[in-house]
Amino acid sequence: MSLARCIVAAIVVSLVASSLAPVDARRAAPARKVAKTRQKTEVPEKCEPRKFRIILDVGHTSESQGATSARNDVEFGFNLHLAKLIGERLKSAGFAATRVLVTGGKARASLLKRVGTANAVHADFFLSIHHDSVPDKMLEEWEFEGAKSYFSDRFGGHSLFVSQRNPRFGASLAFARLLGKGLKERGLQYASQYTLPLMGRYRHELLDKDVGVYRYDGLVVLSQTNSAAVLLEAGSIINRDEEMAMNSPERQELIAGAVTVAMREFCERR
Repeated sequence: MSLARCIVAAIVVSLVASSLAPVDARRAAPARKVAKTRQKTEVPEKCEPRKFRIILDVGHTSESQGATSARNDVEFGFNLHLAKLIGERLKSAGFAATRVLVTGGKARASLLKRVGTANAVHADFFLSIHHDSVPDKMLEEWEFEGAKSYFSDRFGGHSLFVSQRNPRFGASLAFARLLGKGLKERGLQYASQYTLPLMGRYRHELLDKDVGVYRYDGLVVLSQTNSAAVLLEAGSIINRDEEMAMNSPERQELIAGAVTVAMREFCERR
């Protein structure tokens, strides 16, 4: 009896071992593939400035012009002028593939067009250029050149926005911090009001309190672009003093210079 039991036990052990071996192999193979895939996605591609495709998105359109300044100029004009200047400075710095993107149409439709264009050309970076205002409830009335106008001198400054829904959120945040740092080093202050309850639906989480980077998850151009994406509110055009500064060549060159330096450092770190 003891000999028979030993023979049965040996057969059972042999069968169990042979049945488990293929299962382990099948499990191990996909695991190795997953590990290799993860390693690939975590390693950024090397950045060559002349081939690095930057989209400079001009905020708003000629049909949907954005905010109105304290002196009744439209935001779209400010955005277009600054984006063109930034584009010139980036190209001069070696970023030859930089493109200024001007989109037509109504507001919502134009957002989807921007994303579609950036993704279609396989953009490496998407920077949307805007100028800021305040919620209507904060506006005060004044007269400029005989016309009824509105202003708010309560707040000023630039701000930077990123979305955690962006597939390149880490890179987006890294560039936003570099640009915020550059603007701060040039003596500019960021807009601090976005954390305040009075901002209502325009209130956003402050991700970097040192350089003014905010979280804006729901914004289409930040969340649905395949590349890293940042939105820059260059300054407040509803603030009367800051509107004048934003119209000056000195301030425009300062901002363009900060963007160029930040992009160069961002590229070098990849």
